[in-house]
Amino acid sequence: MSKTTLGVALVCVAATAFAGQAFAQSAKPKAAAPAAAAPAARPLAMGPALPGVCIYSEEELVGGSAVGKFVIQRLGQLQSQVAAEVNGEKQSLETDAQAFETQKASLPADQAEQRVAQLNLRGNALQRKADLRNRELQATQQKALGRVIQEAEPMIRSTIEQRACSVVLNAQSVLTANPGMDITPSIIQVLDAKITQIQFDREHLDQAAGPAR
Repeated sequence: MSKTTLGVALVCVAATAFAGQAFAQSAKPKAAAPAAAAPAARPLAMGPALPGVCIYSEEELVGGSAVGKFVIQRLGQLQSQVAAEVNGEKQSLETDAQAFETQKASLPADQAEQRVAQLNLRGNALQRKADLRNRELQATQQKALGRVIQEAEPMIRSTIEQRACSVVLNAQSVLTANPGMDITPSIIQVLDAKITQIQFDREHLDQAAGPAR
């Protein structure tokens, strides 16, 4: 019973510890999958840009602006710090668990059960920490990317007015469009002239609960 319980705890911690590694990837613009070699297609003959119809891409804004790139890089750094913290404690727990496995045959039953309980308590605590860190990284990402969009909001509004856009379409919902209708590059250019970095650290969601870190 004790070995099974401990094993489950360690597996859960491992799964959660690595779950956070995917968070930063979600902030990056999705790269197209490598396509098989094919004959070069002729350029698409598109119609003229439609007056008053504009295209805007939030993903392109984040992935193409200097401040967006900085935020993505910083999020990756924070994720690496969390991974080092959680995986370091996980390695220590696994080392102690392996040491116990070699010693338990020589231990009295009550001492063996006590060691198992202690190891499981550590495993559960580490699981909670890993879950907390994942939530903190997600909150940090949401706040940081929201700040990028907030900084760009005046540029978006002014560009819409300057281009006399009657309608603005989400680029992710449009199959293809004349590039002349895309206002995102103009917004990025103005945004880059205003700001290139924003400073932020990992959100701490456990502060209200006291020093549980």
